[in-house]
Amino acid sequence: MNWFRRKPLDQLIPEENETHFVRALSAPQLIVFGIGVIIGAGLFSITGIAAAENAGPAILISFLIAGLGSCFAGLCYSELAAMIPLSGSAYTYAYATFGELIAWILGWDLILEYAVGAATVSISWSAYFISLLEDFGIPFPKYLASSPWQHHEEGLINLPALVITTLLTFLIIFGIKQAARFNSFMVALKVIIIISFILLGFPYINYNNFVPFIPDNTGVFGEFGWSGIFKGAGVIFFAYIGFDAVSTVAQETKNPRRDLPIGIMGSLGVSTLLYILFAFVLTGLVNYTELSTAAPVALAIDHTPYTWLKYFIKIAILAGFSSVILVLLVGQSRIFYTMAKDGLIPQALSRLHPKFKTPWLINWLLLILTGTFGAFLPISVVGHMTSIGTLFAFIVVTLGVCVLRYEFPKIRRPFKTPFLPFVAFMSLLTCGLMMLSLGASNWIRLIVWLIIGLFIYVFYGYKHSILSKNE
Repeated sequence: MNWFRRKPLDQLIPEENETHFVRALSAPQLIVFGIGVIIGAGLFSITGIAAAENAGPAILISFLIAGLGSCFAGLCYSELAAMIPLSGSAYTYAYATFGELIAWILGWDLILEYAVGAATVSISWSAYFISLLEDFGIPFPKYLASSPWQHHEEGLINLPALVITTLLTFLIIFGIKQAARFNSFMVALKVIIIISFILLGFPYINYNNFVPFIPDNTGVFGEFGWSGIFKGAGVIFFAYIGFDAVSTVAQETKNPRRDLPIGIMGSLGVSTLLYILFAFVLTGLVNYTELSTAAPVALAIDHTPYTWLKYFIKIAILAGFSSVILVLLVGQSRIFYTMAKDGLIPQALSRLHPKFKTPWLINWLLLILTGTFGAFLPISVVGHMTSIGTLFAFIVVTLGVCVLRYEFPKIRRPFKTPFLPFVAFMSLLTCGLMMLSLGASNWIRLIVWLIIGLFIYVFYGYKHSILSKNE
């Protein structure tokens, strides 16, 4: 068996107008697309917890480290996205550089980021939606809002999670243009509310809360000090996940060779700036020792006269969740579409809708998978593994840029990663350190998941691959 067989690179680089999709996305829409999935509810919850348990006020440095790691990886993504503007993102790039086996492993790994991530976010969306209803005095039956296996709950089904996933799936099937418009509206709503929190909270900052800026380490790795800053970066890296989703819609972009790098780096830049400003105001309003709560932003708002802002924060969280679920479902469907075209999963799934030109069969499959997970499983089961799976993908993409620079130095590159190999080295260093900081349990889960995927490839993917048929 030839484990590292791969297509010739020229077969992976399409002609300028070659696509079965509708090219409808511009560079500004790609930036909004990226922001849509990067800025989710992680900003409102993970920031406070990472400050309270890991970094203290130095969570600002953690955001900068995580942002730099994402920036270095984003530059590598940009080169490959412009050079190989195909749906499939890191899966496609791995196919071009390391061959089919590594591509399959990475495609299987990306399920953790996209499909499992969408299910996790739908469960959180449900919790905030019910909380907002209760704020307005509207009761919602508990047994219709929790998993049958959720502790301390007599649940039957998480109906709101299933409903939001279903509605967004229909929107995606109806066309990428409609999905992009909805995403733009959700992004505008949550960004306006985030900026409002920053501007309204800034005058009430207590600068004594920044002392000490880097609390002394407790003697345990990851609890404050510089190890805590890096542990905090690994934890909040979850908040940066998603910029790579921009590359999954390459074949639906008007000018992918120019617009994909703009979309990737633009969304990263805007999100990083908002993250740092948000964290500065949050840790300035409330001492970091008090932020270990599920709703740190509500606590911060209590230190201002604008308590009414709490309701709008929940609306921003719901908007954030909605755009995250939307983009994750789009990204996963495009990755599965490319894997189906390659024969690694049933090729029938790659059929596009005759009218809407979307991979509707895959969208239905994802609705069944993510809808079932969100409706019937507790969040503790479908969460946990997203960050380490994505960091693994970033490392493979970074190595891929270096391999293609060595093997094909003269091939056309509309965007070139600057300062190579320094940028690649820094991407590997920062992503590697964040992976190491996530602990043994996450590594074990990742390895077990990849072993399961390897069995599927050996007994199905290898035999049905288009490369096997060509052989």
